[in-house]
Amino acid sequence: MALDVYVGSLTRYYAGEWKNVPPEAPRALGRPPQPSRRSVGGGVPTQAELRPTILAWRAGLARSLGNRIETPLDWDEGEQTPYFSGRPGWDGFGSLVLWAAYAEHPAVRLPASLPEEWDHDPVLMRSTATAFRSRYSHLVRNVELWLPGSLEFTFEGEDVDGRRAVMGSAESLHRQLEELNAATWKAGAGTVVGWGGEPPLKDAPLEQNARYGFAVMFDLARRAITHRLPMKLDY
Repeated sequence: MALDVYVGSLTRYYAGEWKNVPPEAPRALGRPPQPSRRSVGGGVPTQAELRPTILAWRAGLARSLGNRIETPLDWDEGEQTPYFSGRPGWDGFGSLVLWAAYAEHPAVRLPASLPEEWDHDPVLMRSTATAFRSRYSHLVRNVELWLPGSLEFTFEGEDVDGRRAVMGSAESLHRQLEELNAATWKAGAGTVVGWGGEPPLKDAPLEQNARYGFAVMFDLARRAITHRLPMKLDY
């Protein structure tokens, strides 16, 4: 099962009017893919049909957050809203999450490659423990949806489908990724773009996968901020 990341309106996402980055294609940062239209008669609602549901969900989420948010929970759900996608893959994303967790616990040696059950890694469990204040909370705390605006906290709530999901902030994710780079790689912008050129080969070292995942996630978080749009994992 592939892991993609989508930035754009949620009406477009749930209508299926977007395209994943093909796994065999090199990652071209800064180039949005072309829309892939739904097959007629497939039973998937259109954007126009979905929009009232999305707006009602957003309003309910804003009410539930109340005064915990400083700016209105708002973004463009129009049909002409641009979208972007990338494919960090589970190897890239999982390696990046572990890279961040081990950066918070430098006394423990980082594994050379991504463990099969990386989400149960004991050091990651330390970073996600309730009593631990992670510097990279919007990355390591199992977030699936990053909202526009500045949220210092992550929280669990119902997504559009009524499923429980952890949510955070694209702005906070981007800032924390910058801080992770500053604390570990100290890579310049050109170097980071180079990391995202092509996915690493199978069984690549964890750090190489983490760098690729970082390049994809950092680029998409920046686009989510620039266009003030949600950012969502797709798998």
